[in-house]
Amino acid sequence: MKKEIMIAGFGGQGVMAIGKTIVEAGMIEGKEVSWVPSYGPEMRGGTSNCSVILSDKKIGSPIMNHPSDLIAMNTPSLDKFGNSVQPGGMILINGSSSEGVENSDVDVHSVPCDEIAAQLGNPKVANMVMLGAYAAVTQAIQMDTLIEMIKQMFSGRKAHLIEINKEALAAGSNYIKK
Repeated sequence: MKKEIMIAGFGGQGVMAIGKTIVEAGMIEGKEVSWVPSYGPEMRGGTSNCSVILSDKKIGSPIMNHPSDLIAMNTPSLDKFGNSVQPGGMILINGSSSEGVENSDVDVHSVPCDEIAAQLGNPKVANMVMLGAYAAVTQAIQMDTLIEMIKQMFSGRKAHLIEINKEALAAGSNYIKK
């Protein structure tokens, strides 16, 4: 199993957190991992993306030109990276529409992460909704491992955020399973 994942969106959408959580969960599960962040000129509101590789074998290079999977948290990210996804790959889009996907050789899932997060009462957990959806679609990482990562990320002063993030993971997973 080898997943080359491009995760992209605006700064502040939790793109880096998705990537870092996937990588840390992969390490716990004994996988080989790579995480390469890339930021635009501004942090919040600028563009950001990261490339993540999860593999059962050694990773020769962290650089990828054609990811197997794309997680696009906004339309500009879909426009920029959508056509680079490998044939037979997968695109997860934050939104209720898959308009703008020109690559017909990929599996496309539209997940209304922002709306789901708003229904949960915290718009900042849209990234965890997307992460739950990604885990459900690919089975590349286990939900139990992601929950453990959430507990570690939000231990101490941020412990009050554990439950809402667990709910967001579950909501994203459940959206895909419906």
